[in-house]
Amino acid sequence: MPTAAQSIQAVILCQWLSNGYQPINIFRYDSKLKTIYIQGGANDEIALVIYSDGNWRFFS
Repeated sequence: MPTAAQSIQAVILCQWLSNGYQPINIFRYDSKLKTIYIQGGANDEIALVIYSDGNWRFFS
């Protein structure tokens, strides 16, 4: 189950993608790693990982 901090950060990051007219292609919670993974962009060039403390990292 995602933490409250993860949930809030996920909404913020999804809104940023949406504001930039970028599609969100994958939204997944990994119960083993306890992370949220968001993949987006027209060519899947945006990858975001949100950790349980709400911190996040951008991968391209």
